[in-house]
Amino acid sequence: MDSFSFVGNSDIDAIEKLYEDYKNNPDSVDAGLRDFFRGFDFALKSFNGSAAGLVDKEFNVINLIHSYRQRGHLFTGTNPVRTRRKYFPTLDIENFGLSESDLNTVFQAGNDIGLGSVPLRDIVDHLKQTYCGSVGVEYLYIRHPEMVSWLKKRMEEVRNTPSFTKDKKMRIYHRLKEAVGFENFIHKKFVGQKRFSLEGTEVLIPGLDAIIEKGAELGIREVTIGMAHRGRLNVLANILKKPVRDIFNEFNGDQYDDSISLGDVKYHLGYDNDIETLSGSNVKVNLVPNPSHLEAVTPVAEGLTRSRAELTHSGDFDKIIPVILHGDSAIAGQGVVYEVVQMARLNGYSTGGTIHIVINNQVGFTTNYLDARSSTYSTDVGKVTRSPVFHVNGDDAEAIVYALELAVEYRQTFHTDVFIDILSYRKHGHNEGDEPRFTQPTLYKAIASHPNPHDIYAGRLKDEKLLSKKDVSHFQNEYSDSLEKELEASQKTDVVHIRKFLKDLWSDYRHAEDDDFLNSPETAVDKKLLLDLADKINTLPSDKKFFRKLEKLVEDRKKMVSENRLDWAMGELLAYASLLKEGHPVRVSGQDAVRGTFAHRHAGFTLEDLAESYFPLQHIDAVQPTFNIYNSPLNEYGVLGFEYGFALGAPNGLTIWEAQFGDFFNVGQVVVDQFVSSAEEKWGLMNGLVMLLPHGFEGQGPEHSSARIERFLNQAAGNNMQVLNCTTPANLFHALRRQLHRDFRIPLVVFTPKSLLRHPKCVSTIEDLADGGFQEVIDDANTEPEKVKRVVFSTGKIYYDLLARKEELNATDVALIRVEQLHPFPKKRILETVEKYPNALLNLWVQEEPENMGAWYYVENQIPELKLVPVARLASASPATGLNGLHVVGQKEIVGKVFKKCHCELQNDYCGLQCVEGKTRAEILKQHKYFESPQRFSI
Repeated sequence: MDSFSFVGNSDIDAIEKLYEDYKNNPDSVDAGLRDFFRGFDFALKSFNGSAAGLVDKEFNVINLIHSYRQRGHLFTGTNPVRTRRKYFPTLDIENFGLSESDLNTVFQAGNDIGLGSVPLRDIVDHLKQTYCGSVGVEYLYIRHPEMVSWLKKRMEEVRNTPSFTKDKKMRIYHRLKEAVGFENFIHKKFVGQKRFSLEGTEVLIPGLDAIIEKGAELGIREVTIGMAHRGRLNVLANILKKPVRDIFNEFNGDQYDDSISLGDVKYHLGYDNDIETLSGSNVKVNLVPNPSHLEAVTPVAEGLTRSRAELTHSGDFDKIIPVILHGDSAIAGQGVVYEVVQMARLNGYSTGGTIHIVINNQVGFTTNYLDARSSTYSTDVGKVTRSPVFHVNGDDAEAIVYALELAVEYRQTFHTDVFIDILSYRKHGHNEGDEPRFTQPTLYKAIASHPNPHDIYAGRLKDEKLLSKKDVSHFQNEYSDSLEKELEASQKTDVVHIRKFLKDLWSDYRHAEDDDFLNSPETAVDKKLLLDLADKINTLPSDKKFFRKLEKLVEDRKKMVSENRLDWAMGELLAYASLLKEGHPVRVSGQDAVRGTFAHRHAGFTLEDLAESYFPLQHIDAVQPTFNIYNSPLNEYGVLGFEYGFALGAPNGLTIWEAQFGDFFNVGQVVVDQFVSSAEEKWGLMNGLVMLLPHGFEGQGPEHSSARIERFLNQAAGNNMQVLNCTTPANLFHALRRQLHRDFRIPLVVFTPKSLLRHPKCVSTIEDLADGGFQEVIDDANTEPEKVKRVVFSTGKIYYDLLARKEELNATDVALIRVEQLHPFPKKRILETVEKYPNALLNLWVQEEPENMGAWYYVENQIPELKLVPVARLASASPATGLNGLHVVGQKEIVGKVFKKCHCELQNDYCGLQCVEGKTRAEILKQHKYFESPQRFSI
């Protein structure tokens, strides 16, 4: 009788008012309510004189049903080791105007839960079993009636109690046997070694198995799993079928093979495999590598899912599902979870719904859950998007399997997130060598005597006559023997081999080598093609009306092309267009990315009277790969992690994250630390993510100046990432194209300009784009090399301030050298450039940033033989001043130091250090009064 399901969601007073309306005019109420009230009227005729009291009690029973649906989760038997907190009012019938004498009374309200007209006793028993057993559920806050009705019907018709076949029960048993047996075996064989075991929540293994099996039935062909370290080894062995001898080898090994550098601990590693299901389907399962920063993997796994959905499954989210495993303290405490949940239904970041599973140990590192959160449940973040939340007893394996299968069906039907909270425990402390009784003596006294999930389920199957004691012993010994053989095999070598994650997807790519950065590849594009692409970028459809200023902007861009003076935006857009033309998909995201924070990009044009936008880069060819650009939500951690994950699944595409201001990336520092800078050394991951970080000192204060170049350079080692600070649109064009014109992928960090976006000298010609490739170092074309006495190195925007002063003084004996690529450091190119100036007496490094920031210390360390002298602001705790006037003074002083008048007898306009002949360089430096220290030029 699902037609009455809406009644349980209704306000009781409102129902009474509707009943009055029905009495006055039956056609004035909804058809479902009309039938419901008709049933009341029929029932009332059978009760002489007691009709009024019965009507009241019918509504009381409806109220009782509603309360079980709404609050039943507070009164469940879901906690295996704790006595749960008391909540009031309870669901006792006395709290609803009913009494024990009513238990045998037949109520029409039974129709609302599919029982028909039945005694109150049957209604209460049905509700208790459905909502207060091993499964508690929160769902009535969902605003879509069809979702509520679907859940209500599916749960209430089976009373949230599965009825599995013998074969299915035996499959659950064997998964539990493997999960528990694996942990017990390692505990005995590798005494005292950390493994972050799953003990206490081994039901996760049959649960994940159920997701894969049920998913395969519903068309899923790929599962992306993101999880922290607890239970990872068990998941690797028993879900992804990683050879256990390899896992054992990681306990004993002394060195890695040549495929990886420093590696990582075994419980951080990723893996992927094709799993054959009972239905005969193959499901690809990807377990993403993850550091101990627990939730850092959450956005990465979502981004990988999105790219796989778009590029492998033609945008069909029914073919792939993300599964994120959380700890209870992590999901409640770490803000990136909230960020990702808020992204879940956004156009640029949706993955079709995620299954969130909480391994609820009810304790953090050592912290009691009462000290870990303010919310009732760790999963309360799920209510932000009104996702259903199931709380399940971790001792009840069948309930776990049932809940996860239901979650998969719901996700496939409605494409939203679902949360599964597995109430369980952690058998040991934070790790196997930790003593939990220091902080949790009461809890761990209960855990010490608590049987494991395998023994509980084995006992249940014995009671059902599906297993004998002999069977259980046989199956356990058989599995233990198989592990013993694998352990022996693992001991034949001390070398640890880490299989590359997504090896097949990345089979066409290799790791970069030092020689790869001696010369950039040719990335030129035919001039005629460039002009054609520029025309398409600068053409709006005539049948659509756009905001007048946008139309003018397009006209200005056409004029720019005709005058052959391309600005930063045109260089960037032409890079995208040319890559699309060559068959590479392009994705850009970030806060205000469509127009650009500084209104320079305008990759999309909004129609004047509609919410619709037109994206010229989606129309450069009749058949082309995707171009997508998204304005992201106002967060950095979640979005940066998402884009890293997307790039992980799109090696042939250009994936870009842009910070609104460069220094805002610091909220995503975890992603930079754990993935961007180090994932290749730790896990062998290649990734071509591009980060665009607006950077430059323009007097906009500490938070809008510096993208913290020093932090990236401090993490730069080997060939782990590329760090650029370009000064021309052409070099940006070639840098972006270079990213896809090599057979390896490493992250690219580009410090992009702000004021230079419209600087009259920061322009390039079509010929600059149609010739050559990226220039790591740009020499000064306006010098007399034999006369140059001062070689000035800089990177980024400061060059144009120096250039203005040089042109003002006509200082052809000062060479301004631009270092466009900071890492990998182009040392060979720089030394070759310096050789052009044999008479130079002084080599300066000039930067806008304070001396302890920017590139100075890195550059000094990279090329000590040049004996560079820094020109910079004084070391500071803050990147920049908040007063524009002070900024201007400081900027002028930096430039002034480079071209400063000397105080020697010749009084040159600026000091070329050529005023005294026959003296050593040190003597000359000492003579000049403005050098308070011969090693420092700070202001």
